[in-house]
Amino acid sequence: MLESELTGQETGLPVGPEFGAPGAELMEGARTVLGLGPDERVAHLRGLAQGLPLELFGAMAQLRAFDERAVILQRQGVIGTYPTFYGEEAVQAASVLALTREDWLFPTYRQTAVVTLRGCPPDVPLLLWRGHPGGWHDVMRYRVAPVCVPVATNYPHAVGAAWGARLRHQEWIALAYGGDGSTSAGDFHEAANLAALEEAPVVFLVTNNQWAISTPLHKQTKVMRLAEKAAAYGMPGLRVDSFDAFACYEVISAAANRARQGQGPTLIEAVGYRLGPHGTADEPARYRDPDGDRLWATMEPLGRAAKAIVEAGLAQPDQLQLIRDAKAREMVAAGDRLLGYPLPTVEEIADTVHGVTPWSLSPERLREPGWFQDR
Repeated sequence: MLESELTGQETGLPVGPEFGAPGAELMEGARTVLGLGPDERVAHLRGLAQGLPLELFGAMAQLRAFDERAVILQRQGVIGTYPTFYGEEAVQAASVLALTREDWLFPTYRQTAVVTLRGCPPDVPLLLWRGHPGGWHDVMRYRVAPVCVPVATNYPHAVGAAWGARLRHQEWIALAYGGDGSTSAGDFHEAANLAALEEAPVVFLVTNNQWAISTPLHKQTKVMRLAEKAAAYGMPGLRVDSFDAFACYEVISAAANRARQGQGPTLIEAVGYRLGPHGTADEPARYRDPDGDRLWATMEPLGRAAKAIVEAGLAQPDQLQLIRDAKAREMVAAGDRLLGYPLPTVEEIADTVHGVTPWSLSPERLREPGWFQDR
């Protein structure tokens, strides 16, 4: 990365997408720190807890390194189809750092790597996308629920867990992730309604990147500002710039504290734009204008945070580059280790699916598929 990209001396720190960016109006009213004027922005960052800006940057760098390496591994055929999250590192990193280690996270397929911010080796989520039984992390150790691929099904899980914690007088809370499309699913509505009714200590964190695969926001909901949906359930709805790690941290912290104090759930809408494809099997140029995508490119969160940190005098460009380089090396090593794991047997796959393997699937009855051997 060029020094000018880190310091912002040539391009300046972007406070919003370029003029004409599709959906830019949705950013209006969203909480921001990086969108403040230079003096106020610098003062704000210097006023944060000591070490927090660099901690957030390090977490974002770790997520970026994971995502970049996972895409390479998919292209090499080492893992299967992979859901990228380029551009969502700020809101994901902030969501982990804003909570305590005892709080529970309920991820979707797009937050595969958040468990690594809780100390899980990156090999584990990479193995998940390799279809390996070793890809299931220890949920009790990391307090991160299993990844939910079906849209919105993690919301009821989070509400049930949080409600149970309240009934047991436990102090931890739950945070459930989702995308804009998830707010049009029935599970979201049922979960939000029950959470508000029972005052469950849960945070609904919805990243509005304006695209549900190839479906634009306006074709799946009439409520374009998704935080407004909170009013239907009697809970607060907050909006924040999803490309701003510092603003995301503050908004999520406030919602978490509210839940911890017994005041019930909060819906947070992290507003932004999907900077890349839905996944490695997606080609966004088939359904949206690449010119529009380029108008959002300057909002990329890792470079934007780096410029702000340097501007505030909290680090030098070479320090931040060293952090990124170290995270990248860790992910290269993790990717190299994948091929060293033995392929699972049919017996292992069956044993990881069933607590007690049915007689019909007992090891002595299992056979490798043999239909292709006769061809």
